[in-house]
Amino acid sequence: MTRILATPGVGYLIVTHQHIPAVSLLFAAGLTDLLDGYIARKYNMGSVVGTILDPFADKFLMTTLVVTLSVAGQMPTWLAVVILGRDFGLLLSALYWRWISLPGPRTFRRYWDFSLPSAEVHPTQLSKINTGLQLALVGLYTVDPILPTLGLNIHGLFGLEGFSYLTAGTTIYTGLSYIWVKDAVKIIKQDRGTSK
Repeated sequence: MTRILATPGVGYLIVTHQHIPAVSLLFAAGLTDLLDGYIARKYNMGSVVGTILDPFADKFLMTTLVVTLSVAGQMPTWLAVVILGRDFGLLLSALYWRWISLPGPRTFRRYWDFSLPSAEVHPTQLSKINTGLQLALVGLYTVDPILPTLGLNIHGLFGLEGFSYLTAGTTIYTGLSYIWVKDAVKIIKQDRGTSK
């Protein structure tokens, strides 16, 4: 939840080039989110709302960081287009799969009725790794402006630029893999007696 609340603030701080406060707020939000997740797992306090909010918070944070880092000139525009383009493509694909797999009659109301499951998306292992690479990459781009004050330089082919190309490659590959991986999307068969 802290990520959702902190994300607009982090985005604002990045766009206005307030690097240390942006990194501090991002770090604090990440730390409290880890603590929250640990407590929820340890005391078995997970909830359905949490399973929806957590991926939303991840995507909200990632999208905000990619857009604001690009707008601020801290991340190359081509890289932002690759990351956001994949997400947009996956969103369109999910909308399509939901529509074609929905048991009839297909109506707008039934489309948004998630008590009628119709398809499952199974992320590949590489897709999970790609998410980690993207998170690490936007983290590096966020801290990059303050690193020279610490005497650190992460640029070059084996630094930030190389990591950007690696992440762009896995982003494109994993986006396309949803097309050719056999079990990436599974249509859920409905019993005739269970449709509404």
